Amino acid sequence: MGVASHRTGGNLSGPRVAVEVVAIGDELLLGDTVDTNGAWLGTTFSAAGIRVVRRAIVGDDDDAIRSAVTDALARTGVVVCCGGLGPTPDDRTRPAVASIYGWPLEVDESWVATMRSRFEVRGLTMSPTNVVQAEVPRGATVFRNAIGTAPGLGLADDERGVTVLLPGVPREMRWLLEHHALDWLRERLLHGKRRINRRVLRTTGVAESTLAERIADITGDIAPVTLAFLPTGAGIDLRLTSWGDADDETAGNRLGEIEGSLRARLGRAIYGEDGADLAEIVGNTLRSRGWTIAVAESCTGGLLAKRLTDAAGSSAFMVAGVVSYSNEAKTAFLDVPAATIEHHGAVSEETAAAMLDGILRRAGTHCAVSITGIAGPGGGTEEKPVGTVWVGVTCGGARRVRRLRLFGDRAEIRERSVQAALKMLLDMLSPE
Repeated sequence: MGVASHRTGGNLSGPRVAVEVVAIGDELLLGDTVDTNGAWLGTTFSAAGIRVVRRAIVGDDDDAIRSAVTDALARTGVVVCCGGLGPTPDDRTRPAVASIYGWPLEVDESWVATMRSRFEVRGLTMSPTNVVQAEVPRGATVFRNAIGTAPGLGLADDERGVTVLLPGVPREMRWLLEHHALDWLRERLLHGKRRINRRVLRTTGVAESTLAERIADITGDIAPVTLAFLPTGAGIDLRLTSWGDADDETAGNRLGEIEGSLRARLGRAIYGEDGADLAEIVGNTLRSRGWTIAVAESCTGGLLAKRLTDAAGSSAFMVAGVVSYSNEAKTAFLDVPAATIEHHGAVSEETAAAMLDGILRRAGTHCAVSITGIAGPGGGTEEKPVGTVWVGVTCGGARRVRRLRLFGDRAEIRERSVQAALKMLLDMLSPE
């Protein structure tokens, strides 16, 4: 599934901030490395009120880098480059971009000393080639890198525009942007400008086409705000965006009005906002009540237990998880009667219910979840095709066992099974 963007008329002109991103490295063009930096930058800049309007990938070549950066500066006046700041001869970003500005490279001796000290602390001797990473275009701002040897750089003048250079290593790139470069950009770009404002509502358990039908009359008249449907393996995110056509207060009020209408129409299909994680919401709800949980999984292979324990502090509510992948394990560890499996099958309402009873009895928790199904690609039958999953949930005395018919590949079916189980649990924890 792709991204469906619903624009509802109105012009998108106005005083907003746009930036282009250039990823640099032969490994990106060859497919050896995937450019995850670009996606992260798009999300981070959008949240900061800066819109990424174009992304490009070029190799480690001076002419290609100069061309990409020069073109980007001509279009928007702002470009962020990732990669090519290492110490080897194929790292060409610094000299290529410095030549655009006409600024000579000079060695920053203080950064050389910092690098040498870091090597010595680890009992190593710094190679002379690392000195290249201390070469700085005269007039550039140096963003000191606390977790690597390549500093970030900021270049700005009235004639050429604004360029930020960041390492391609994702961890270093993110650290430098969050601790230095983003504030530096804000100071230069957002003064007197209108910000992008956005809001994301997270849904699960409702198909994209069904969501669109249920809210069609609401979204038909929201211009200049736009709505995008963003499918994920776990559900559909609804992203509302005000693109800088209004001041922050006006945009916030309008987004709030539209959100209220969507919530009224979609109800419990919406489980959170922005980056909310359903497992974390469930965990927080359990913790607030002082309740505990145990899970029994088959086709999901422990994925539900992982989701619940990913967040720090999960020991306050998570007691146990059993992966009973084989029929024998279901009987040995969850007391599922062999006769139940023989008569109804491992993927059945009866087996899911018995797994639920077994883990609840063994763990003695307030809540329990069981999952058994056929994730594929093989194992399906006409009666029980691939994607047939049974989920059982019990909490505080309430109980439900439900059959799901899921689509997708093996990984998607497993992910959707867990998301459905978490949503059933949340609905049971927070009944209407």
